[in-house]
Amino acid sequence: MWRRVASLSPMVSSTSRYLSLHQAASRLKTWESFATEIIYPEKGDLPAKRRAPFITFVLGGPGSGKGTQCEKLVETFGLKHLSAGDLLRREIALNSKDGAIILDLIKEGKIVPSEVTVKLIQKELETSNANKFLIDGFPRSEENRIAFERIIGAEPDIVLFFDCPEEEMVKRVLNRNQGRVDDNIDTIKKRLKVFEALNLPVINYYKKKGKLYTVNAVGTVDDIFEKVRPVFASFEKLKE
Repeated sequence: MWRRVASLSPMVSSTSRYLSLHQAASRLKTWESFATEIIYPEKGDLPAKRRAPFITFVLGGPGSGKGTQCEKLVETFGLKHLSAGDLLRREIALNSKDGAIILDLIKEGKIVPSEVTVKLIQKELETSNANKFLIDGFPRSEENRIAFERIIGAEPDIVLFFDCPEEEMVKRVLNRNQGRVDDNIDTIKKRLKVFEALNLPVINYYKKKGKLYTVNAVGTVDDIFEKVRPVFASFEKLKE
C-alpha cells in the first residue's frame, strides 16, 4: 500500500506543478492585458502636439496708432490681438491684489513689473485657440523682453515699431477721449519719457537680430496700413 502511494506521488507532484504553472501563466496573461490597457493607450487617444505660435510684438508710444493698425491686421490676416494695456486694465477691473498695484503704477506713469504682465500674456497664449498673435504694447523694456523669453520660452517672429513724433502722439491721445485714467497731459508726458528711455534698447536689440520693421506712423489710418501690409504679406506662415 505504501509503495503504491509512494509510486504515485511523483505523478501527483508533477500534476500539481503543471496546474500551478498553468494558473500562474493565466494570471500573468490576465495582468498583462490590464497592464497593456493602462500603460499603452491607443495612438488615437494621444493629444496632438501644438505648433509653435507666430508672435508679433507691436511697439510704439502712446498715441502712435498701433492699436488701430492691429485691428486692421486682425481683419486682413486673421491674427489674434493681445493688448498688454487691456490685459492690465482687465486685471484692475477684477479688483485683485495685482490689479490694485497695477492701478497705482499706471497712475504714476510707471512700468508694471515684467512678471505680472508676462503671466497675463502667457495665460492668453495658452488658453486661446489661435496660433498667430499680435502682442500690442509689449515689451517696453529690456527687463520685459528678457522676462518674456524666459517665461514663455520663445522669441517674436516680427517686431513692428510705429515711429511717431511726440507732438502727434500727445494730440491723438488727448483727442481719443476714452476715459482712461492715464489719458491726461501730465501722465502722457511721463509715459512718453519712460517709453523713450526704456524702449530704445529693445528696438535696437531686435534691429540687430533682423526682426525689426519700422513704420512711419504719420498719415491716415489707410496710408499707414499700406506701409504695414507688405511686411505681413511676405510671411508664408500667415497664409496657412
